[in-house]
Amino acid sequence: MQTQTFNIALPKELVKKVDKQAKKEYRNRSELIRESLRIYLQDMENWEKIFAAGKKAGKKAGIKSEEDVNRIVYEYRHGRKSR
Repeated sequence: MQTQTFNIALPKELVKKVDKQAKKEYRNRSELIRESLRIYLQDMENWEKIFAAGKKAGKKAGIKSEEDVNRIVYEYRHGRKSR
C-alpha cells in the first residue's frame, strides 16, 4: 500500500480519545485514524446509495416535495388511504 503523510490539527481532547482507543485496540494512532476514515467514507457511500434509491422510489410514487411525504405519512397514520 502506498501511503502519503499529511498533517492535521485536532483538539487535544480528541487526540486523547484517539490515543485511548488506539491503545485499547493495540493499534497506533495512524492505524486507528486510517481505519476510521475508511469506515466513514464507506458509510457515506452507502448513505448516498440509500438516498438515491429513496429519490428513485419517491419519483416513481409521484412524490415531488417534503410536503407530499408529510401528507402521505399523516394520511397513513390517521387511517386515510393515500392515492
